[in-house]
Amino acid sequence: MGGPHERWCVVTGGRGFAARHLVDMLIRYEIYSVRVTDLAPDIKLEHYEERGNLGQALRLGRAQYVSMDLCDKSQVFKACEGAEVVFHMAAPDSSINNYKLHYSVNVQGTKNVIEACTKLNVKRLIYTSSPSVVFDGIHGIYNGDESLPYPSKHNDSYSETKAEAEALVIKANGVNGLLTCCIRPSSIFGPGDKLLVPSLVAAARAGKSKFIIGNGLNMYDFTYVENVAHAHVCAERALASDGSASKKAAGEAYFITNMEPIKFWEFMSLILVGLGYERPRIKIPAYVMMPIAHIVERIYKVLAPYGMKVPQLTPSRIRLLSCNRTFNSAKANDRLGYSPIVTLQEGLKRTIESYSNLRAELLPRKEGPSKAAMYLGNGIVGDILLWRNTRLAWTAILGLVLFYINYVLPGSTMITAISKVLIWASIALFLHGKLPDSVMGYSVEKIPESKFKISEETIRRTALSVASSWNSAVDNLKSISSGNDWMLFFKMALSLFIVSWIGSMPLQSFFIKVLPFAFVVFYIYDKYEDEVDRILEKVFPVQRLSNPEVLRLLNPFKPLDKHD
Repeated sequence: MGGPHERWCVVTGGRGFAARHLVDMLIRYEIYSVRVTDLAPDIKLEHYEERGNLGQALRLGRAQYVSMDLCDKSQVFKACEGAEVVFHMAAPDSSINNYKLHYSVNVQGTKNVIEACTKLNVKRLIYTSSPSVVFDGIHGIYNGDESLPYPSKHNDSYSETKAEAEALVIKANGVNGLLTCCIRPSSIFGPGDKLLVPSLVAAARAGKSKFIIGNGLNMYDFTYVENVAHAHVCAERALASDGSASKKAAGEAYFITNMEPIKFWEFMSLILVGLGYERPRIKIPAYVMMPIAHIVERIYKVLAPYGMKVPQLTPSRIRLLSCNRTFNSAKANDRLGYSPIVTLQEGLKRTIESYSNLRAELLPRKEGPSKAAMYLGNGIVGDILLWRNTRLAWTAILGLVLFYINYVLPGSTMITAISKVLIWASIALFLHGKLPDSVMGYSVEKIPESKFKISEETIRRTALSVASSWNSAVDNLKSISSGNDWMLFFKMALSLFIVSWIGSMPLQSFFIKVLPFAFVVFYIYDKYEDEVDRILEKVFPVQRLSNPEVLRLLNPFKPLDKHD
């Protein structure tokens, strides 16, 4: 693979976020021809890559793409054949707490890489590890250095298997002339990231970015992605150097940061504000969020086979968001010659500019009434419960309070209370009608008879509305009777349950519990419709119940259709 006089390096997981930047840097430096490996059967370049260094290098033969599964030893050997250096950057998704997956890729895959390197006479192996290898998920780390031991229990399976792989790489140093070292980049960010910034923006658009988990004072070390690539090159150059410098650098692990610690939530705020979103302000203690995160994780384990996406709220992530995590890069500076080439401020600027498509002002604006308004009939009830007419809403609240004090509190039944109201209304109307046109110089505006009449147009619209509602109800019943529309079934069952629950409660409880709840819930839903809908879809994933496998799970005696 490649000519006999060419010097080749291999980048495993070469289509990953940080690896793309390393590949680009290696091509620019022209020390080696670059062999990019990843799981995909072939390489599909982004438009900017096609026109950039990678596209040109592939066309000129200075770069190659090799499809490789780390768990397939023969593929690993084929990819590493003839290489002088291997940058082992491949890793599974760290947000999925799946020990089997993490072990197979991080540990078994790394064993295959080490074996290939030692048997194929590869000279240098640089492994991309993680600072989480020394994090137990409980105790924060402030200015931690490489003397920190591996904890007895890690925060998650990703960290645990990364630590195991790192230990294997360090142990392999010196075997058959192979020189190794491990890079521990802290919290990578930058253009091309598909996790941090997109997740942050998704949370902002869902109304979740207003919250700070913990006290908001925890310090973090973030590392701009180009500095991470630079650290790998520094490590390789240090191992390739002659004499004591190479021996000093080999067989060690190194923390890599931007050397500019910053409050975690301040960093997040800078990105959010830079993209036009609100900065987080509301603090929620971590101990409040942790039980919720455990529940979400359990739900995910059950529903993951049926299409549920990886949740953002997990116990390991809560710990990461609320602890100190800063690291000392002095050792990397001393032994590898590493120092950041892009400052934190410049890195943030470049990152924000690269995600201009995610800016808040580009969000599509909704037209027409909200769902809450449509549920309430888009009339006077909606104006009151959604606070669209503040004066009317306060008048209604005052009326309800007076009604409660005079009729509900004494223990009247609903019929008695309504009868009393109608009696007093009748007396008020009668007395108002008897009043003269002017009293003590003030004119009395009479209620015209037309106010008590219903126009033919109103009657016609009401009749059409009733008929339409009836036909809609019939269609819904037909759909439910077919047994296919689970979403409609749940809506109907929930609505009837709520009606039966409200109907069974005493009038006093109705006023104390239901009415205040209605004012709050409809107002919140009107303001945060999309966010509430997303949360409900995650909590009640009824759309996935149409999956034949789920139907089988719910009813093991129901045979599936042949086409399923």
